[in-house]
Amino acid sequence: MRIKKLSWLIARLKRMSVPEIFYRVRLACVTELQSRGFFIAESDAARGDSHSVLNKDFSEVDADIYLEAADKILNGNFNVFALRDCPLGFPPDWNKDPLTGTVAPLNFGKKLNYRDEYLAGNIKYLWEPNRHLELVTLAQAYKLSGDIKYAHGCREMLQSWFEECPYLYGPNWTSSLEIAVRLTNWAFVWHFLGGDESLLFAGSEGQKFKECWLESIFQHCHFINGYYSRYSSANNHLLGEYMGLFIASTVWPCWKESQSWQAEAKAGLEAEALKQNFADGCNREQGIWYHHEVADMLLICALVARANGIVFSNNYWGRLESMIEFVGAMANVNLCLPMIGDSDDAVMVRFVPEEGFSVYRSLLATGAVLFKRPDFARKAVFFDDKSRWLLGHVGESSFDELLSVAQSKSYGFRRTFPDGGYYILGKDFETDKEVKIIVDAGPLGFTSIAAHGHADALSMTLSIGGDELFIDPGTYAYHTERKWRDYFKGTSAHNTVRIDKQDQSVSGGNFMWTGHARAWCDGFEASAEQDFFSGAHDGYTRFADPVVHSRSVKFKKDLGVVEVCDSLDCTKEHGIEIFWHVAESCTVEIRGGSVFINSPKVCLEMSMPGSDMNPELFQGNEELPLGWISRKFDFKIPSPTIVWSGTFEGKNEYLTVVKYNFEQRGGNES
Repeated sequence: MRIKKLSWLIARLKRMSVPEIFYRVRLACVTELQSRGFFIAESDAARGDSHSVLNKDFSEVDADIYLEAADKILNGNFNVFALRDCPLGFPPDWNKDPLTGTVAPLNFGKKLNYRDEYLAGNIKYLWEPNRHLELVTLAQAYKLSGDIKYAHGCREMLQSWFEECPYLYGPNWTSSLEIAVRLTNWAFVWHFLGGDESLLFAGSEGQKFKECWLESIFQHCHFINGYYSRYSSANNHLLGEYMGLFIASTVWPCWKESQSWQAEAKAGLEAEALKQNFADGCNREQGIWYHHEVADMLLICALVARANGIVFSNNYWGRLESMIEFVGAMANVNLCLPMIGDSDDAVMVRFVPEEGFSVYRSLLATGAVLFKRPDFARKAVFFDDKSRWLLGHVGESSFDELLSVAQSKSYGFRRTFPDGGYYILGKDFETDKEVKIIVDAGPLGFTSIAAHGHADALSMTLSIGGDELFIDPGTYAYHTERKWRDYFKGTSAHNTVRIDKQDQSVSGGNFMWTGHARAWCDGFEASAEQDFFSGAHDGYTRFADPVVHSRSVKFKKDLGVVEVCDSLDCTKEHGIEIFWHVAESCTVEIRGGSVFINSPKVCLEMSMPGSDMNPELFQGNEELPLGWISRKFDFKIPSPTIVWSGTFEGKNEYLTVVKYNFEQRGGNES
């Protein structure tokens, strides 16, 4: 264990620049001094009134959804990733991992090794309830019903948290991002409970509770300001930290530091919005879910700013619009997006506690109103509850007008994202006959560690008529279960080629790649008859006998045929595997060297003409592992995976032909 930890530390150090090393040494000194009582948060009493987090306009929602969810919380039942209606008690044990039952010690937070599962359990599970998403649900239930029990529930949860999570101690004082997300949720809870005029603050006891809450808010802000995620860690974490500090210093401008905190956070948001997201709208972490998270951070901050007369730049708003446009382009007609890159199911604020809520639809609906985009409205189809909470009656009326305009016009989203490396082939977009192929020829990820990227160079997905056929299997695991973490982020879990059973990029840990495959597009053409993509990557040129992998994808529209040609160039003999991951809703049969895939709407026939390799079918294999899909964090089920494998040397081409048909179904039928 110590050797592994030392190896990881050495590898991590190699991914750092000299300035980053000095920055981390400085933080270590600050941590040591804070553990001895120096440089900790010491504030004067909060002064002045709080500000609104949103405009006062409010659009009606179905209260029953919120009241039912709030009642479950009051009964001590929480949804935490794969745990549904988990009896955590009310309030829960804030320092206990609900998955393993491990209770993390109340050591000094910044010295606590939360990555050690024997010490802290599964830290993702422990942190999730501490983001206080459930508090928002309780506060919404109070606002909708006026029933004081929900407000009292908020107070009881907060008071227990203050007692069990003393400032700077325990697992909930380790991560600036977690602290920032908690602050953001507190801002909306404060708003929904009535702000400074909340009944919870009435009387001497109420004022005491308010002072205690404000003191913790100050401590949260002070912590974030002292522990930013810089340099190679400056991904969505840094944006989230700026989000929490900006919102808190805007809603509670109650201390002498508030103005400088707000200015620093706003400047950081402006800079990182452009730095972390390409001009074409792709988030640089190369993860679709993280794309949504970052867009949501920018959106929430922009709306809080607007409600308080603070103006973000046109560049900031323009980048957010491009990010939402990317969502619309990548989504199929049923609003399903490929699960490219990492996903942890995180939301910044859980405005809608309903199962099946679409974060992507909500971004499009809100974006339609903010940017006056009828195409966004048409893609979203309807105005969702989150958009109602954020934009109110006026927003809903604007959306309805945009949707009306959209019905009488034809719109199309862009199909190439050269910065992010995504290329879309297909036809009949936004119809029940839609064919959508997405090819990934982008970077591995963001910064020197590419923490949330997957080894998926030249992978592709396919959906037809809204049915997902070739899929990206998702993420499943983060801090624990290393075997599954390595599998789901590895090359064999993607629709691409693996050589010698090695990933295209070299993993150095759960959230670190020490060798980055570089992928690129050589050409993309689209016409009425045919779409064509060609590209390559250099991931296997690191071998003693370098291997270059090139891939072309040709979609012959009138014939309903997709041809995928994989070209390999080397000198010596190597092993090859070509993977095709199929959605769990499909059935797969191998017959006569061909593969037949049936979905509810369409059938595919796959073959490799001229190849001496035969297809194999894997489903739910735990030993390899192979044949799994994870649509939610920490939850996986078997799904079909087709593999063609063999050996090669020299220059070789492998042609995979996919034919689809909406009418005839293959397999057992003669």
